[in-house]
Amino acid sequence: MFAAKNFFLARTGKLTDIEYLVVAGGGGGGCDTGGGGGAGGYRTATGFAITLGTPYTVTVGAGGTVGSTSGAIGGDGNNSEFSTITSTGGGGGGAYNVKAGRNGGSGGGGGGGPGGTGTAGTGTSGQGTNGSDGGRSTSSVGGGGGGATSAGVAIASNQAGNGGAGTASSISGSSVTRGGGGGGGCQAAATPGTAGAGGGGAGANTPGVPASQAGTANTGGGGGGGEGAVSGTTAGIGGSGIVIVRYPSSFAAAASTTGSPTITVAGGYRVYSWTGSGSITF
Repeated sequence: MFAAKNFFLARTGKLTDIEYLVVAGGGGGGCDTGGGGGAGGYRTATGFAITLGTPYTVTVGAGGTVGSTSGAIGGDGNNSEFSTITSTGGGGGGAYNVKAGRNGGSGGGGGGGPGGTGTAGTGTSGQGTNGSDGGRSTSSVGGGGGGATSAGVAIASNQAGNGGAGTASSISGSSVTRGGGGGGGCQAAATPGTAGAGGGGAGANTPGVPASQAGTANTGGGGGGGEGAVSGTTAGIGGSGIVIVRYPSSFAAAASTTGSPTITVAGGYRVYSWTGSGSITF
C-alpha cells in the first residue's frame, strides 16, 4: 500500500487526504464592565489537495490586546492561515457605557453601562458565533464572547454573560476543545461571566476578585471582560491560535518544515502542529 500510494504521488504530484485545523487568535476582553472577547475563527476539513515540492505557508495568529483604560474595547485577534485557508481573528469585547463588541471569527460581547445596551459583535459564517449583548440589569454587566460552537450567553439579573463553548477535535490524537468565548465583566454587586469551554477566559468584578482571565494559549479562546472599576482595569488578553495538519502515515513524511512544528506519528496519521508561524513542503 505504501509503495502504491507513493507511486501515485510521483505520477500525479497530488495528495488529497490532507486534513487541517486552523484556529485564529481570540479577541481581548473590554475594560470596565467589559464584554468577553470572541473566540478566534475555527475552520477544519478534510480532502485538501496539495502539490509536491510546493511550500505551504502557515501563520498562527496572536490573541487580541486588552482594553486597559476606562471605556477601552478589547483588540481583535489575529488571523491564522494554512495555504489558502484563513481563519478570522476573534472580535474584541465591548466596554463601559454601551460600547459594542467587535465582529470577528466569533463576535465579542457588548459592554455594560447605565446608558443602555452594548450590542454584541457578530461571528463569521462557518467559523464561529455571535457574542451576547451587555447592558444593565440591577448592575452594569458585560456580555459573553461567542465560541466556535455556541453563542455568548445572554446577561441576566446581576449576571454577566458567559462565554460560548468551543469545538472538540481529535485531529492531534486525543480530543481537545478549542475556541471558547470569554466571559463578561461586571460591577461589584453582580457575578462575572464564566469562561467558555475551550480556552476562554472568565470575566472579573470589582475589586478584581476574581480577576479577569486571559484566553488560553493555542486555543483561540477569548479573553475575559474587565471589572467595573471607575478608574479602569485591565481585562484578559485573547489566546493565540494554532494550525494542525495531518494525513495518513502510509504517505511519506514531509520533505521539509519551518517554524518548528511538533510532529507525531500515531493512530495511522502523521500530525504536524504549529504554535508559531512557519511552512511545510510535502
